Amino acid sequence: MNKLLQKIQESKPYRNLLIFFAIMGPGIITANVDNDAGGIATYSLAGAHYGYTLIWSLIPITIALVIVMEMCARMAVATGKGLADLIRENYGVKITFYMMVALFFVNLTNVMAEFAGVAASLEIFGISKYISVPLAGLFVWMLVVKGTYRSVEKVFLFACLFYVAYIISGVIAKPDWKEVFQQTINPQIDWSLDYTVMLVGLVGTTIAPWMTFYLQSSTVEKGVAVEDYDHLRLDVVGGSIIAPIVAFFIIVACAATLHKAGITIHSAKEAALALKPLAGNYATILFSGGLFIASIFAASILPISTAYSVCEGMGWDAGVDKRTEEAPQFFWLYAVMIIIGAGVVLIPNFPLLKMMYLSQVGNGILLPIVLVLMVRLSNDRDIMGEFTNSRWLNIVTWITVSVIIVLTLFMVGFLFLFPNTVI
Repeated sequence: MNKLLQKIQESKPYRNLLIFFAIMGPGIITANVDNDAGGIATYSLAGAHYGYTLIWSLIPITIALVIVMEMCARMAVATGKGLADLIRENYGVKITFYMMVALFFVNLTNVMAEFAGVAASLEIFGISKYISVPLAGLFVWMLVVKGTYRSVEKVFLFACLFYVAYIISGVIAKPDWKEVFQQTINPQIDWSLDYTVMLVGLVGTTIAPWMTFYLQSSTVEKGVAVEDYDHLRLDVVGGSIIAPIVAFFIIVACAATLHKAGITIHSAKEAALALKPLAGNYATILFSGGLFIASIFAASILPISTAYSVCEGMGWDAGVDKRTEEAPQFFWLYAVMIIIGAGVVLIPNFPLLKMMYLSQVGNGILLPIVLVLMVRLSNDRDIMGEFTNSRWLNIVTWITVSVIIVLTLFMVGFLFLFPNTVI
């Protein structure tokens, strides 16, 4: 038996599988965190208001996500540096400083939205936000301050499993799978303003600036070697496919129930409550439970991503594995974002929707700049060596980035024209 086990361990497929499990984490975690409170709300609105007609958009969105995420992972492996670090070294401290200030405030408003998601999800079960939000904030703070990168990553990977709740919700909703398939491959596109705005919202909620910084920084801290890049790429591509699959089932669940019944919603909480009489109590529990996990998951990752980015951009030490005295700025930034993000949710009548509006405008302005700098960096042979973009990948990447930029600027323009609307 021992000889057999030794042969299995020495076999290439088994060894590759072990390596993949050791590398797995940055890609899957980053992509799944993007299905946060805001993302779930957007997907719920898309399904409830437009039925299955926007499902087709998840295909090009997935392709765009794969391209952006793979480029970040490749830069991390090739350079051993985070994105903010590379921007500072190649474009100067001044540009980096302004980008980090913008990123801090944009991410801070997103953290507020995540804690609002925690409050909303547990209020469905009768738990006051004055209990749920402080406890969630304490848990999120202790997770990183008292943990190591390895232990934190394990918790995050475990949290990814709970997104299966939305897949189950979609199945429980008993959709017309024939219609779902038809709308996916042969959609009935309505180019009205409302439809187009929702389409832009789906793109905007799927690809955000914080993702690029977090993926690259977490890959660097994990210490992924050049020879392990193929396994990292599998992790990144896999995560970029899994996340839209979850989004697909959220849209399907709301389209098969709320849209069919003609019910209008304005938030993920309303979606969860409206599902109860249409798809049963279990659907509501799964939907709201998924919202809670997604919100607390993102409330952990966004402050980490911000602390990574700002510290790298300013040349300060950063890392979950470091002690507080080794990286004081990193841990202080992390704590400040949690305290403010959770604290404002407890303030009565706090204008959270306006803050979410400002965060989307900030994301929309920042994302094009980040994407252009990323593509330029990934084509610099002095920085990337043999890992520069190939010619065909460059063509696809620039087309993808250009489309994202146009759609994002459209979203910003719409938000300026209609400031009371939150996509």
